[in-house]
Amino acid sequence: MLAAALFAPSASAAAAKACMPKTVAALKAADGAAKPVEISCNLLLDAADVIRAPIQLSGAAASGTIVDCGGGILDGTGYKAHTLAISSIRRPDGSWDAPHDITIRNCTIKGDLRIIGMAENGQGPWLKQSSVSEGHTARAQAAAPGRITISNVTFIANGRIPLYAGPGTTGLDLSKSQFNGSTSSVAVYFDAESAGNLVENNVFDIRTRSREQIALDGAANNRIAGNTFTDPVNGGIFLYRNCGEGGTIRHQAPQGNVISGNTFRYDKAFGAKPAVWLGSRQGNGRYCFNDPAYPFGSSLNSRDFARHNSVTGNRLPGGSPALIVDNDADNQVSGNR
Repeated sequence: MLAAALFAPSASAAAAKACMPKTVAALKAADGAAKPVEISCNLLLDAADVIRAPIQLSGAAASGTIVDCGGGILDGTGYKAHTLAISSIRRPDGSWDAPHDITIRNCTIKGDLRIIGMAENGQGPWLKQSSVSEGHTARAQAAAPGRITISNVTFIANGRIPLYAGPGTTGLDLSKSQFNGSTSSVAVYFDAESAGNLVENNVFDIRTRSREQIALDGAANNRIAGNTFTDPVNGGIFLYRNCGEGGTIRHQAPQGNVISGNTFRYDKAFGAKPAVWLGSRQGNGRYCFNDPAYPFGSSLNSRDFARHNSVTGNRLPGGSPALIVDNDADNQVSGNR
């Protein structure tokens, strides 16, 4: 179900050169009040390093970049900018310049990492404009950053969503990382039209105010496997579609996802929300009819269509298989205990 092309390394992505010493020195000297610092070079840090300036990787110029903190910290405490943002650039002719093949590893990120294509979220104006004609999913994916590898990163949430994969994100590989702290929303958000992403062998030990740990909002063909969720009483992994929110038509449904071999460990499962919920909204959002009337996507039908997903071999110590809820059709749910 996963498109191999989404995970293949790009032959055209040239390896970035190491950042000049003066660039690294400027980053270390800056504080949280600084404007985001653009880099398109390999940023190699040491365990004692603390970078407080927001970091931005933009457009194809940032393709091939490695940020290896060497155990150091990217500290977004106390400012509104994203701690680390990977963004596409809209050209004057309306086309998009998207970065690819970026690696973030061996970091502690206090704050958030945001991947931004046509929009930061599912409600941006360019995304909304694209959504009113067919072919939107392909356009959103082509416009978004792709093939982002995040490995051995500790996210310490400070209220914001620590990892947000914006609309159209493809080929994100999140592995061997940990989520701590607390967030007012979710730990990881995959937004509309995103697809073919991997979330494997991570630990989610993070407190959410009222929401699930991972949101698949119209995200398709993703693999979430081998992760551990510590007492996810507000929910584990929810699949749904934000029908019409912000007036944007959601074209893609949360289908073809594989959720396998994860551990949802409960202290007290009584009253807990589902560990996995296929079709968690089904058109019940107050914004479901805010999108314009077109004969496709969420404009045609507000339901989630969370179908053709596989939820197998997950463990629920302290809980039960009843915490896996299938509210749609044609899903494989088996071997969960």
